[in-house]
Amino acid sequence: MKYAHLLEEYAAGPDQLAEMISEMTSEQIDARPVPGKWSTREVVCHLADFEPIYADRIKRVLVEDKPLLMGGDPDTFAEGLGYDVRNLDNELTLMRAVRQQIREILSNVPEEAFQRVGQHSRDGEISIEVLLKRITGHIPHHVALIEEKKRALGIYPPQP
Repeated sequence: MKYAHLLEEYAAGPDQLAEMISEMTSEQIDARPVPGKWSTREVVCHLADFEPIYADRIKRVLVEDKPLLMGGDPDTFAEGLGYDVRNLDNELTLMRAVRQQIREILSNVPEEAFQRVGQHSRDGEISIEVLLKRITGHIPHHVALIEEKKRALGIYPPQP
């Protein structure tokens, strides 16, 4: 299948994130060492909140005729969804479950289904392939930002 590697990369994202935060203390996870940026806990919660949104978008594009896909404001989510108190193990569990479900669904559709499109409220017409690439890249993008936080805290790169 043309998309098998992308689906594997997609499914591996939560483990990449878990590895990046595995040695961090609660204080480090809640620290804001980079002015104006979220803490690591807030980043993980943000990632977890957008997993089901992207899963819904992919599912709806797969089965509906050019559905409307609403955008979401990450800062609004962060302000109202208790990012400062959420359990990161729960967040990672959610991400893994959502990604495994979507991987299973997309592994069993014809390749042409990846070109089905929805209408995003900000970005216009968008295919399942583009949605999948965006959400696959979401965790690595934020892992790089967590690396920046860890460097600012003096805990990255890891010491041998």
